[in-house]
Amino acid sequence: QVQLVESGGGSVQAGGSLRLSCVASGYTYRGYSMGWFRQATGKEREGVALIDSGGRTYYADSVKGRFTISRDYAKNTLYLQMNSLKPEDTATYYCAVDRASYPTIATMTPDYWGQGTQVTVSS
Repeated sequence: QVQLVESGGGSVQAGGSLRLSCVASGYTYRGYSMGWFRQATGKEREGVALIDSGGRTYYADSVKGRFTISRDYAKNTLYLQMNSLKPEDTATYYCAVDRASYPTIATMTPDYWGQGTQVTVSS
């Protein structure tokens, strides 16, 4: 069973930066893909960024050029560097693992989820 624990959320002003971390424990095969999703109040959960087993990255259009996803295999940790934050980035951010090797943002279907970390961006 894979367990995911996120950290790094908080409150920032527009234009600021945050880095989210997600530590994975249990069986985390390098062939799995990992990603970040977010859910704002009253909205559906959406995919934000994905890194597949080959290291390719995918981003939602709304965060391209501002967010960077990365993965440290040695530390079993997934990161999301968020720069130039906007009030519309306010949401609970979830780390996720998909046992598929090469999904895309549109096709990613997570098998495991973290508990979420809150990000609030004020104008």
